[in-house]
Amino acid sequence: MEFPQFRRLSNGKSYYKITGPAHFIELQNIGSKWLSYDYSVTQFPDLLRLQAMIDAVAPFEIIDVQAFIDIQKQTEIANVN
Repeated sequence: MEFPQFRRLSNGKSYYKITGPAHFIELQNIGSKWLSYDYSVTQFPDLLRLQAMIDAVAPFEIIDVQAFIDIQKQTEIANVN
């Protein structure tokens, strides 16, 4: 599999850039804002979710890079502690 891969939730509220088998960036819509989160996956349930993203199992849909970039231009970096 080649990376990056791009996905979104079918409801359009989250977009994903999968950069490796255990790493992804999420752009999440909250109200009128888009927030960006960077994840390094280590827990088994999260690895299963990431694999579902890669496989484009519902509710994940394949998108092109431009769709991700268009949303990324609207995002703010979220500070997660």
